[in-house]
Amino acid sequence: MSDEVVFRSKMQVERIKGPYRRVHMPVEKEPIYLSTHSEIAEYYKHEPGVHPAHSTTLDYLVAAGAG
Repeated sequence: MSDEVVFRSKMQVERIKGPYRRVHMPVEKEPIYLSTHSEIAEYYKHEPGVHPAHSTTLDYLVAAGAG
């Protein structure tokens, strides 16, 4: 196996406030937003309505692994 780097993802993650983030990803024209929702927000004790509900990083990891 080679130690050569074959791919390096170029993205920018901006923390807006608390768990709410704006992510600029390669190829996507518009940023995506990450936050918390439902049971995850409840687990972390995020008050409802303080931050917009969006998919979490965990949701994206699960989707990527299932794909």
